[in-house]
Amino acid sequence: MTFKALLAAKTDKTISTSVVEMSEQDLMPGDVTIAVDYSTVNYKDALAISGRLEVIKKFPLVPGIDLAGTVEASSYPGIVTGDRVVINSWGLSQTCHGGYAQKARVKGEWLIKIPEAFSSKDAMAIGTAGYTAMLSVLALEHGGITPQRGDILVTGANGGVGSIAIALLSDLGYRVIASTGRLDEGDYLRRLGAAEIIDRRTLSEPGAPIAAERWAGAVDSVGSVTLANVLAQTKYRGVVTACGRAQGVDLPATVMPFILRNVTLAGIDSVNAPQDARVEAWSRLARDLDLDKLARTTQVVGLADVPGVVDLILEGKVQGRTVVDVNA
Repeated sequence: MTFKALLAAKTDKTISTSVVEMSEQDLMPGDVTIAVDYSTVNYKDALAISGRLEVIKKFPLVPGIDLAGTVEASSYPGIVTGDRVVINSWGLSQTCHGGYAQKARVKGEWLIKIPEAFSSKDAMAIGTAGYTAMLSVLALEHGGITPQRGDILVTGANGGVGSIAIALLSDLGYRVIASTGRLDEGDYLRRLGAAEIIDRRTLSEPGAPIAAERWAGAVDSVGSVTLANVLAQTKYRGVVTACGRAQGVDLPATVMPFILRNVTLAGIDSVNAPQDARVEAWSRLARDLDLDKLARTTQVVGLADVPGVVDLILEGKVQGRTVVDVNA
């Protein structure tokens, strides 16, 4: 039997995608076979498909760093037929076929069982972006940042990480400041829980190496000058998490926030995070994430729509999360 997949191919330096028919013989080695229900489009997926970042290491390959579905066959201990499972990152869309297909075969060690609170669609509305947001919240908590310590800034607020970070933090009692370049979408951010909205231009231009203290912590998905300015305005013993590079991979900062204010910069890695960290993140998402807020962040598209979504993401025009129904 065949199944549909979005396949990425490369000619010279150009990556192209097309919806094709594949068979199980085309799947890669692995000890678990999954009937995929949904995938999602993250910023990393956009970089992969566009070729702006060398995410895909071999061609042709099915992209998509996330998938959720039901186990059809398994020889991996603890994973059985009928289990609902989710994968975030690992080797998907790099060296292994990813989530933009109706079937997948993967390593069982990559799998997390979907918490009972979530459907497969919910799991992909969360996806790597939401799981990264939760890792960021955990890092703030680990650094001792409680709601009583002060405001939390979220940059790239309209994106996937930003949207879910706002929803999580506000429901945990934090006062959230949202930084965005799309001020006309302020109502969306307020419905997620943002108490204050600032123009990203106040952070995206070079500033002083240390400035007036404004927030106790931050979740940053932008990097570069923005991250440098965020650090410069973080309160004493504050914590800033870094999980993205939308503005750039550079960090034109000084040591001043670190040695004068004892600020912590916590890196967030969602690709190779150990399984215990993933289980904790998904358990906390099941406990702390408001499903009504999650639904407000989500749109659903089909496989053929993914390249168009990629273009919009790279243009900064996508709000929240995009779920891919691979069976549509």
